[in-house]
Amino acid sequence: MVWKFSMHLVSLVFLIVSSLLCLSMSLMSLQNLVSYVIEWELYSLNSSSIVVTLVFDWLSFMFLSFILFISSMVMFYSGEYMSGDKHYNRFMYLVLAFVISMNALIVSPNLISILLGWDGLGLISYVLVIYYQNEKSANAGMLTVLSNRVGDVAILLSIALFFSMGGWNFMVWSLYTSEDMILMKVLIVVAAMTKSAQIPFSAWLPAAMAAPTPVSALVHSSTLVTAGVYLLIRFSPIFEGSSVQSFLLIISCTTMFMAGLGANFEYDLKKIIALSTLSQLGVMLSVLSLGFPDLAFFHLLTHALFKALLFLCAGVVIHSLGDYQDIRMMGGLIISMPLTGVCMNLSNLSLCGMPFMAGFYSKDLILEMAFMSNINFISFIMYILATGLTVSYTFRLIFYSLTSMSHISNMSGISDNDFIMTNPMVMLSLSSILSGASLSWVMFPEYYMICLSSFMKSLVLLLLLIGSFTGYMLNIMSLNETLSSLGLYFISSFSGSMWFMPFLSSVKLNYYILKLGKSYDKIGDKGWSEYFGGQGGFSVIMKGSYYLEVTQGNMIKIYMKSFFLWVTIVVIMLVLI
Repeated sequence: MVWKFSMHLVSLVFLIVSSLLCLSMSLMSLQNLVSYVIEWELYSLNSSSIVVTLVFDWLSFMFLSFILFISSMVMFYSGEYMSGDKHYNRFMYLVLAFVISMNALIVSPNLISILLGWDGLGLISYVLVIYYQNEKSANAGMLTVLSNRVGDVAILLSIALFFSMGGWNFMVWSLYTSEDMILMKVLIVVAAMTKSAQIPFSAWLPAAMAAPTPVSALVHSSTLVTAGVYLLIRFSPIFEGSSVQSFLLIISCTTMFMAGLGANFEYDLKKIIALSTLSQLGVMLSVLSLGFPDLAFFHLLTHALFKALLFLCAGVVIHSLGDYQDIRMMGGLIISMPLTGVCMNLSNLSLCGMPFMAGFYSKDLILEMAFMSNINFISFIMYILATGLTVSYTFRLIFYSLTSMSHISNMSGISDNDFIMTNPMVMLSLSSILSGASLSWVMFPEYYMICLSSFMKSLVLLLLLIGSFTGYMLNIMSLNETLSSLGLYFISSFSGSMWFMPFLSSVKLNYYILKLGKSYDKIGDKGWSEYFGGQGGFSVIMKGSYYLEVTQGNMIKIYMKSFFLWVTIVVIMLVLI
């Protein structure tokens, strides 16, 4: 027990100190407008050289500080949450390796070195998703790793295509903005879409909830799912004015609408939070496609804080309720667990963009810039609906879990007196309140010029009111049961299952692939390939050997038959002549 306590305590101190150091370096770099680039040439081939490059600018330092801070809170939190696990040390080492892989990705401007961190994230995330050894975790882990392998292949193809350009650094690529690079741009976008779980790769994100809750807090806040967004932020100069931006805008808007709609049908606490992550990733990528990478990075940082807080609060609730996750059986948590309830409420309000919370500063600015941009009507409607649905499922979660009538047995005796689990929540709560204004002052010393009508300016507050009322109504009545009673079974099933994406990504896809494999095995491996391959060749050789043996054993008979045949032919020819 002493080793377990010291393990998470040492991790806390080391990560906190590293986070403060990175934050101070970020502020210094931003103030002095300096960047540090470290290069180490490993190998040179003709005009291309393989160079290990590390870039330290205010962007990478800032993101590193947030990741290290959230990781320190998660590690300290895991000291109690995973205390009963017999593989506790293994879990802590895996989480540290996960953080190191993300840090390697952040400071790498080179695609080859990015691939090392990228693959490290994919491999360790698979190990963490299957941490609990059961069939559900194994299926979720396989779906996660195979979905992410698509992005790995895209990066490998990008490395091959950019070999002709003499380097793989994004600083070199920013000089090339022509449409000749359209294939490379598409590959980078596809790689980002797989890691950030955009349509059609969205199924793995809720499935990854099979991992322990501290891992979910780390994965869904600042590491795995944000790797794709960070990659596009780094390579944003090559996408300016490209048709790929329109494609990314359509995909991201559709994703955030689909995730917001699905979260209003969901009753699993962790899956609701996972779908909220998917929705916010769509917001980040959509504002990236509009040409505002600084706003995407701003929302990435604020979202990391309040989403980590929301997952830690959910972990305390699930831990106290005996690993129960259905929000219909919760209620009254603000009375039985007041500190957890307050922290959870803060994170939820920040998620839906309540004024003066961290999420408000980034989401409000994103919506205003999106309304000012030349986006089409469909994307505009998607933005409005997704924002309203975000507020709706957030208030639905608040009413179900915190304020409604308690469904917990009076004998359960739940509380939130464990300081190891509540201290990280308090720290993240303070960050969720203060980080929005602080980051806006640091990152945007000059104001954005906003030119909107009074109606468009007040539309965001109107969406907050409509969404909160909708969430309250969904707490009173079940959307699934209402649609089913009206005979709209397909709409209920379609909306509540992420548009059948998990089914299409796993069962349906596997069915046809397995059927194709069976047909190939029957027709090819056991059919034509046998006929023209091993068995067919063996049969031809055996028949040839048989005829050769017959020929050699009856040599005189064959000679006599041949002689009489030729004599007969000669006689017939003489008679005819």
